[in-house]
Amino acid sequence: MRTVPASADQFTDALAQVTSVIARPEIIIEEVPAPSRLAPLAVALTAELDSDDVEASGRFVLLHDPDGVSEWEGTFRAVVFARAELDADMLADPILHDVGWSWVTDSLKMRDAHAIQLGGTVTRTAGRSFGSLADRPADGFVEVRASWTPVEDEITHRPIDSMAQHIEAWLDLLANLAGLTPIPVGVSQVRTSRRKDRTLS
Repeated sequence: MRTVPASADQFTDALAQVTSVIARPEIIIEEVPAPSRLAPLAVALTAELDSDDVEASGRFVLLHDPDGVSEWEGTFRAVVFARAELDADMLADPILHDVGWSWVTDSLKMRDAHAIQLGGTVTRTAGRSFGSLADRPADGFVEVRASWTPVEDEITHRPIDSMAQHIEAWLDLLANLAGLTPIPVGVSQVRTSRRKDRTLS
């Protein structure tokens, strides 16, 4: 673990990168209150799929401790959650957990977002109706929880990527879970909503 603490102004830079992210038209993102006990500084976003066909949502939290955290191996930590409704056939697929995790790693790779200390879980939940509701189709959800540390430069101790790349990877993960057609990296998108403005105190 390094002995030179990173400056808190890194969070100001990261926040500017966070607010620069443009979500694809089907996904509405909004800034929400961040957890206050996990790190001295944090910012949180939620995402909702604007669709009548599929229910999907997610959350992204960026934590920052200027002094660094040994378990993180860095000063920043991304914590993500993504959840989407799936049909019965996909829920029954025995490789669903492996595929769900591959969407995490593939999304990071596609956005060229470098990460260490990557870990997480993929969970599926399924429900079946009975009695007077027996004619309803089986339904369920897949949930992905993951966290990672953005790689930092060994000399400047600043992340080598823009935090926007890590948020875009999270949004790609949510899109994959929801079955949305991928949008190639670099293709322009139209902003459909604006998150709430935020100021640092």
